[in-house]
Amino acid sequence: MGHQQVNQDSGNTEYYTEAAIIELAREVMGGIDLDPASSAIANQTVKAKRFYTKESNGLTQPWSGRVWMNHPFSKGEKACKPNCKKKKCQVRGHCITEDIPGNSEWTRKLVEEYKSGKVTEAICITFSSMSESWMQPLIEFMQCFPRGRINYRLPNGDKTNGITKGSLLTYMGPNPQKFREVFEKIGAVKV
Repeated sequence: MGHQQVNQDSGNTEYYTEAAIIELAREVMGGIDLDPASSAIANQTVKAKRFYTKESNGLTQPWSGRVWMNHPFSKGEKACKPNCKKKKCQVRGHCITEDIPGNSEWTRKLVEEYKSGKVTEAICITFSSMSESWMQPLIEFMQCFPRGRINYRLPNGDKTNGITKGSLLTYMGPNPQKFREVFEKIGAVKV
């Protein structure tokens, strides 16, 4: 199970994108105004002008400008009801009192904010899960499928190894040609 933790739902969502990929995003967009799913540690690499943490809950905050998003990959989970009997809670050793947002909430919010015009340009990294319902809103946009697996960084700086699922980067914005030119360095780009 350990080798699958990032790919499934280990409960740990603190996986940060490599600096080299962030630099490509910055090259395309000219900077990053907002990282809506971040931390102080992650923002040392992302260098967004504004970022939201788990505590400030980016899903409830306003989004605008150029957005980089590496959301907490999770299928999400509803808060427990009284006398909870969920297997996950038994394994975890405690029940959850608040809903845990999942991939669907993050990808839906990004697309809504872009289509509303509040977000002017965005790049997000996700797993390449084309058949999943949470991925469907992203399919209409330009995407880069990197060659090989992308490993992520942990908060302590260690690099993950053995990621068994591919990632992809989705672009929304007015510079598709620039995205293609920059991201073709790391993989195939589809329109």
